[in-house]
Amino acid sequence: MSEIITIANQKGGVGKTTTAVNLAASLAVAEKRVLLIDLDPQANATTGFGFKRSDYEFNIYHALIGKKNISEIILKTQLQSLDLAPSNINLIAIEQLNVNSNESKTIFLKCINEIKNNYDFIIIDTPPTMGNITTNALVASTSVIVPIQCQYYALEGLTMILNTIKVIKKSINPNLKIRGFLPTMYNAQTNLAKEVLEDLKRHCGNNLFKLDEEIILIPQNIKLAESPSFGKPVILYDIKSVGSVAYQNLAHALIG
Repeated sequence: MSEIITIANQKGGVGKTTTAVNLAASLAVAEKRVLLIDLDPQANATTGFGFKRSDYEFNIYHALIGKKNISEIILKTQLQSLDLAPSNINLIAIEQLNVNSNESKTIFLKCINEIKNNYDFIIIDTPPTMGNITTNALVASTSVIVPIQCQYYALEGLTMILNTIKVIKKSINPNLKIRGFLPTMYNAQTNLAKEVLEDLKRHCGNNLFKLDEEIILIPQNIKLAESPSFGKPVILYDIKSVGSVAYQNLAHALIG
């Protein structure tokens, strides 16, 4: 049975797409069958694997509206065991559905049911909102990873996503759990980052990822920033970089 993990935080610029792309790639290198689903209309996870809009005719939007089965829109990536369901700006139409309707909250769940058993992990990248797209992702998921930027106001807004998860668990998806909070953009040279990490330990300590008793931190890293412009996850761009090693550690922590 596959683990379906949504990467979510309504704050932008916290490393959601970076985490989705590089965690998916690291799991694939660890010989797991992985599907990365790009549910962000900006399609940055799609371009992060080198795909241009002209490279594919159909995308996850067509699967959500029932025009295509999700199996018909999946693309092969540079990694043998990693597939990608690409996105497109048209996906924004999903946000305009009636969010109070249970039917509108389960269209993604129905969409992925046909393929979920083909993979060990399904990783879902979401937009920086708590709208209908993210709600659909959480309804279909078994767990959530919340990236948290190691800067001021790091914990600001967490209440919203925690409340959303609580409501979805109570009303639609009782099996949804928080897999962990992931500190991102960590700079060990600054007192600020250290202070934020201490705050995270106090508030989220039991839900921080660890490997060999060490907290997994995603560092500020130029290779992580550069790799999307080359259309590659960092593990294919510079496997020995500290950013790549951090995401490989995260993958191993998930695999257990």
